[in-house]
Amino acid sequence: MESISWVPFTIGLFSAVHCVGMCGGIIGALSMSLPARVRDSRWRLSLYLLAYSLGRVSSYALAGALIGVVGQQLFDFISPQYGHRIMQAFAALLLVGIGLYLAGWFPRFAQLERIGVPLWRRLEPLGRRLLPVKSPFHALAFGLVWGWLPCGLVYSTLLWAAAAGTAGQGALYMALFGLGTLPAVMGAGLLAGWLTRFARQPRVRQVLGGLLVVMALGTLWYQGQVVDHSAHGPGHEHHQHEAVD
Repeated sequence: MESISWVPFTIGLFSAVHCVGMCGGIIGALSMSLPARVRDSRWRLSLYLLAYSLGRVSSYALAGALIGVVGQQLFDFISPQYGHRIMQAFAALLLVGIGLYLAGWFPRFAQLERIGVPLWRRLEPLGRRLLPVKSPFHALAFGLVWGWLPCGLVYSTLLWAAAAGTAGQGALYMALFGLGTLPAVMGAGLLAGWLTRFARQPRVRQVLGGLLVVMALGTLWYQGQVVDHSAHGPGHEHHQHEAVD
């Protein structure tokens, strides 16, 4: 099965405006709650921010592994031969929705985040018990909980992980997505005020959202080319010759 492993990373990278808007306040508050000796040292602060992100990305990878296993079952149910391509096409359509949402043209897309609210209600008290964060280990533990915060971007990227069809590939896809979000989240912790103002500019949101839409349409075109090639490949020609004979 062909995979487009760069897509989850690019989604994470281009989702900077959403990450700063949704997680910027969280990481900013966490940074300000750290002891002064940590806040005043850029190296120590970066260590804590990295621990938060490592925990968050680990949770994404775990979710990707779980959905990757489920995805294989969905392939067999939908279509043993084309199930993964159907899932990837659906994921690409959701990516269009993400791009329109980030650009500010489709605000109702945020309703997708309600899917994870029941789970988050159970995990949020655990996260609160980890506060205030006093060590990088606590930051890592908090990040593991933070990774399950309801997020439409995460859910739509999980569809790419489901399309991978295996636990390992699913975990890899979501880890790549998490790595793509690192610049925005880490930057929000180090430069919270400036980065938040930058991400809220309508033009920035429209450019990044538009790029995601273009990428989504490109992946749809790619999937169409792959399916067309498979349909007209050597095996298809062989059957045509048998029919003529």
